[in-house]
Amino acid sequence: MIFLIILGALLIGIYIGIYATKRPSRKTKRKEYILKHFENMDTITNNDVESILNVSDATATRYLQELEQDRKIRQVGKTGRSVYYERI
Repeated sequence: MIFLIILGALLIGIYIGIYATKRPSRKTKRKEYILKHFENMDTITNNDVESILNVSDATATRYLQELEQDRKIRQVGKTGRSVYYERI
């Protein structure tokens, strides 16, 4: 009986260790992918992010704004097609 309790606790521990560990979200992975593109490019635009990640304009804007708030990139320009982002 004690053996079964110990075995059950061990299996629960293994389950928690394997399946309950926090994995990066898709959003986090995509933002890391944007930052990785700065290894090959000096700047990036909203349209670049849209095409690279195959996301909507709003989603690309949101990712770029979050990276800007995290102080990983900075926006150059105010509005329109002349806006681009640089890595800080």
